[in-house]
Amino acid sequence: MQSVSTISSNISYIPTLNGSNFWEWKDSLMIALALMGHDLASREDGPTISDSIFMDTMSDEVVLAKDYLVALENNFVKNDKAETITLLADLVSMKYQSTGSIREHILKISNTASKLKAVGLSLADDVLVCLVLISLHGQFAHFKVSYNCQKKKWNLNELISQCVQEEEGLSKEKKESAHVATTSKGKSPKFRMKKRAADSGHGPGQKKQALVDAKIKNASFVISKVT
Repeated sequence: MQSVSTISSNISYIPTLNGSNFWEWKDSLMIALALMGHDLASREDGPTISDSIFMDTMSDEVVLAKDYLVALENNFVKNDKAETITLLADLVSMKYQSTGSIREHILKISNTASKLKAVGLSLADDVLVCLVLISLHGQFAHFKVSYNCQKKKWNLNELISQCVQEEEGLSKEKKESAHVATTSKGKSPKFRMKKRAADSGHGPGQKKQALVDAKIKNASFVISKVT
């Protein structure tokens, strides 16, 4: 694209048209147009515009530009019914798989519900809360029972807060269980054998105590014989 100064320079060489310099003016004009790349229209015929291009897509009653835009918009209107069905299918199929945070999962469901509202289908908060609870996996079973047993109903923000707390609790329990399992595996076989012996009453301490008890019993028996 030529700069403004270049265009001004090309135009400045064109003389002012008067009654005696037509050919000079024309030659200068054609040179300037050629330099600017705008001489095609002066050298070749324009394309033929067919009315059928618009006749097949637009009514003859559309005359004004405003009406034309409205009619054109109607040709590209979205099918709200199809979009509603698609969004509903997405909403009921959403499941929380412990990938990412539960807050993000609930907000994703809320965002889909907002899209449904935009196409004319609004979901009450109670319905949205139920859909979120249905989408949770089995680890939240106790959480679901707890919600069903109480009279108070949560809104979406309260549900997010409660779910986040439950998720943190489940994560803590999982870590503690993993720690116990790791500690148990880390103990030596000798330690586990001693523990099993102690639990069964056959460890060294138990054997020593049994021997002492036997000696006391024998001594008591001898004394009773003597007397």
